[in-house]
Amino acid sequence: MWRRSFSTATHASTALKEKKWDALVIGAGHNGLTAAAYLAGSGLSVAVLERRHVIGGAAVTEELIPGFKFSRCSYLQSLLRPSLIKELELGRHGLKLLKRSPSSFTPCLDGSYLLLGSDRELNHSEISKFSVNDANAYHRYEKQLESFCKLMDPLLDSPPPETAQNGTSFNDRLKDKLRKSAFWASFMRQALSLGQKDLLDFMDLLLSPASKVLNKWFETDVLKATLATDAVIGSTASVHTPGSGYVLLHHVMGETDGERGIWSYVEGGMGSVSSAIANAARESGAHIVTSAEVSQLMIKDSGTVNGVLLADGTEVLSPIVLSNATPYKTFLELVPNNTLPDDFTRALKYSDYSSATTKINLAVDKLPQFQCCKLNHPDAGPQHMGTIHIGSESMEEIDLACQDAVNGVPSRRPVIEMSIPSVLDKTISPPGKHVINLFVQYTPYKPSDGSWGDSAYRVS
Repeated sequence: MWRRSFSTATHASTALKEKKWDALVIGAGHNGLTAAAYLAGSGLSVAVLERRHVIGGAAVTEELIPGFKFSRCSYLQSLLRPSLIKELELGRHGLKLLKRSPSSFTPCLDGSYLLLGSDRELNHSEISKFSVNDANAYHRYEKQLESFCKLMDPLLDSPPPETAQNGTSFNDRLKDKLRKSAFWASFMRQALSLGQKDLLDFMDLLLSPASKVLNKWFETDVLKATLATDAVIGSTASVHTPGSGYVLLHHVMGETDGERGIWSYVEGGMGSVSSAIANAARESGAHIVTSAEVSQLMIKDSGTVNGVLLADGTEVLSPIVLSNATPYKTFLELVPNNTLPDDFTRALKYSDYSSATTKINLAVDKLPQFQCCKLNHPDAGPQHMGTIHIGSESMEEIDLACQDAVNGVPSRRPVIEMSIPSVLDKTISPPGKHVINLFVQYTPYKPSDGSWGDSAYRVS
């Protein structure tokens, strides 16, 4: 969908070889494109090398069915930092965010349902159908999470303190220690400003299972389960897994147009995020090449990088190479053997990248209807605007679905998050028809009773 804006390796091979670049970026995912935009904006010559014919990585839009454009992987936006959107002027480069209101709908088998969103009165009214106590507690819960998010904001917008490499001078090591001290001193000042009770609650949230956190606040099963989906989405974790409380916080750290915790659709699909960042990078002078697969990093005898070797044999020179690929791909497949320390490569080999999520993209000729929801709307109603939670009526239900996957079999009653971006985005489907995304859990990465590589098993 985006290929016309970028050079392909066939036409760009000569240009890539003709100069020694200040920096190369492997992969045109949104992180790689962001790095390229900032580097090019600082005056460096930068080339981005993308293996596929389209840019975007996980944030990509593709027309898989004629007339229907799908966000194949990521499907919602919230965690793109506001500073990045502002500094790269992504709005000017085509980024348009579509707020969802309400943002959540949970239908129940007993005929009830729960709508939630950014409207405080709506939330109170909806939760009161189940519990007045929970309705009164919900705003306090949101305010506490918001205060924790403000504590985390400086960390998200600051470069992490890195360990000084061996062989650095005394002055460099001293500067490194001073930078780290300043970094953590600033964080501790922010943390102490919370007060003792909130600070203890913050530490408890980081380390506890989501179930413990939510049970402390609420009594209604469907409310707790709806909120708990944010703590397990995309992982093999249960609501009872220690540390899942932090993931609960992580999913409210983002914002849309200044509104905290709001997840939005992106007009044109998630590929529009990558396209806007790429436009900013190209405006600053970055050179983006598709169909340019990197097969190996070129390392000098001194151990420093000298560029990359493409799959077609082209050598592209640069003293700096950034990788948007995974650490496993970068260090174990692209870096030549016997280059890195054994303990480093051993740690990478045992890193767990497995997930228990299946993404299903659907093209439909009409919107789904829910028997529990008698709202009279000729087309899209509030139940269609946000994330539709299916199989999330209690935290115990979510845990049972997880245990199936832990035992090596797909969940018998999966947890499904359905979203229908075409309700708000009229550019991705024909009139009257819709695009539906299903984010399904839990699917074991390696099933105990077969293999996903076996077509007969996949349809069984």
